[in-house]
Order: sequence, then structure tokens, then C-alpha cells
Amino acid sequence: MALDADLVLEGGGVKGIALVGAVAVLEERGYRFHRVAGTSAGAIVGALVAAGVPSQRLREIMEQLDYRRFRDGSWLTRLGLPGQLLTLLRRSGVYRGDELRDWLREVLDDAGVRTFADLRLDDPGAAVPPAETYRLVVMASDISQGSLRRLPWEYDRYGITADEVEVVDAVRASMSLPYFFRPVRLHDRVAGQRAWLVDGGMLSNFPVGVLDRHDGQAPRWPTIGLKLSVRADAAQGVRHPIGGVWSMSRAMLGTLTGFYDRIHLEREDVLARTIFIDTGKVRTTDFDLDRAAAQQLYDNGRAAAQKFLDGSDDRPAWDFDDYIRRFRQPAAVAPPPDADPGTRPA
Repeated sequence: MALDADLVLEGGGVKGIALVGAVAVLEERGYRFHRVAGTSAGAIVGALVAAGVPSQRLREIMEQLDYRRFRDGSWLTRLGLPGQLLTLLRRSGVYRGDELRDWLREVLDDAGVRTFADLRLDDPGAAVPPAETYRLVVMASDISQGSLRRLPWEYDRYGITADEVEVVDAVRASMSLPYFFRPVRLHDRVAGQRAWLVDGGMLSNFPVGVLDRHDGQAPRWPTIGLKLSVRADAAQGVRHPIGGVWSMSRAMLGTLTGFYDRIHLEREDVLARTIFIDTGKVRTTDFDLDRAAAQQLYDNGRAAAQKFLDGSDDRPAWDFDDYIRRFRQPAAVAPPPDADPGTRPA
């Protein structure tokens, strides 16, 4: 029997292979994903899931991927640190991000998906605004306005028709790791200025509440979150040794993202529906990740999903009916910090 669910995927660069392992187990247990939200690497995997790419094919795609190809800088970047610094100063990012966009476009084309019109959601039972009727939404940070942007929902702000936007363009904005990839630039017609979009993880690396409904009604199905950390408090107390401008920048980004996510993870209802995946010491930008490490990440994703569904010594097996009784009765419903008022099924 098919089980409907919405899915939220945390960002984490090359660690995204762990998300694939968890998705595979959920799919094997009968889950089909109605809507998907993600940030950065979560946006990449989320786009493929929303496009209907089956988990086995998804695993093959991610296993065959050579992450090093995404370091697509100019000839200057091959000169080492001096060239990279000069490129950063000139372009506001060392790498173009074109290789990632081209790779993802090819994979999505094979799945029959090019623009967001291909991901329009036909759901007569939904009560969502027309701008949100898509199978995919990804997070980007508009640093010009200091605001989180949910794409394609908010493309109208930039004078763009969402149905005409290629899915890869939204994902490219979501994974624009500051300094590493060049920002995506659009014209903000509301603010009347140029907008710079960078990695959504600056403001919401784990947008767990973005697909929830907050009208006092119980959700029709669960929203399951996949988080790339072994425990709920993984972002707390992280130390950031600082010895210069680069390490200071990393520390600021890490502190900002960690703080925002801790707000979510203080909520018991979020903990109850989140799969925590151990990614060890793998870093977001470990583009030289070898096959053994990638396999370990995938296996860890599978193990975490199995533990979530079947239960373990430290948590009961996932039970949606019990979740509804505990957290989604009218008196218990409260929107998480990243949610807007409105009606969204989840």
C-alpha cells in the first residue's frame, strides 16, 4: 500500500549521498513523496525525487558523480590561492557553478522535467495558494534584503513567471555556497534593486516547517525530515577556531546556520518526525570524496531511516497516528519559525 508523505531535505554538499540512502528505505517501505523541500544539496536530491527518479537510479547517479568536476573556475583558479582570491574579488565566488547546472539539467531532462511547469501539482484536496502548487520548493538566501526566498514560490517578486523557470536555476541559487560559488543575481522589482541569491543554508538549511499547514486542521499525511547529523543537538556547542578572514567567514556562516536550525530542533514535534543521519567527519566541500566514504554515507542514510521507521532503544517506531495525537491536535498546532500563515497540507 502506498503511503503519502512530504519530504524535507537538509543541505550538506557532498554529504547528500546519505539523503539518497534514507530516501531509498522510505521508498522501499511504500512511501511516495507528494511534495519535496530542500536546501543546497537537499535541493539537488529533492529535485530528482520530485521529478520521479526512483531511488535505485538515484543511487547510481550519485555514485557515478565526480564532485571534482563542479570546481569549474577560470584559468586563474588553477594558479592556486592567489588566483582564487583574485577570482573571488572579481566575481564574488571562486567557481561558476555551470558544471553542476549542466549535469543536473541532463539528469532532469532524462526524467522528463525541465521547467517548474513540469512539476505542477494536481491535488484537488489541497488548499494552497496557486504560487505554491509545485512538487518542489527550494530555499535561497537573498542577502540584499536579508530574507529567505522559497523558489519557485517567490519568483514573482523578481518579475519572473515560475512555470517558465528551469528547475536547475532555482537549485543553482539554493546551492550557491558563499565565496565558493558565484551568487545568482536577479532584479528585485519590489525593492527596486539588484538581488543577490546565495546558499539557502545561510538562513534555513533544514526548512522542516515550510510544507506544514497551520489552519488548525490535522495534516493528511506526514512531513518527514532528513537531517545530516547524528543527533538533534549536533549543531550546538560547535567550536570554530579562527585564524584569519577565511576561518572567520566560515565561523560566521556556521554560527548563523546552526543558530537558526537549533530553533527548529528545540521543538518536540520536529524531533519526532526527523531522521538523523550520521555523516561522520565528512565536510560539505569534500569534493575528493572516495567511493568507500560515499558508500558509508549511503549506508548510514539507510540505517538511520530503518531506525526511524522500526524504532530503537532510544525512540519508538514511527507512528503517524500517534504523532497526530501528540502534536497536531488543534491546541497543539503552532507554526515553526520559518512558516508563513496560511493553509498548507503536510
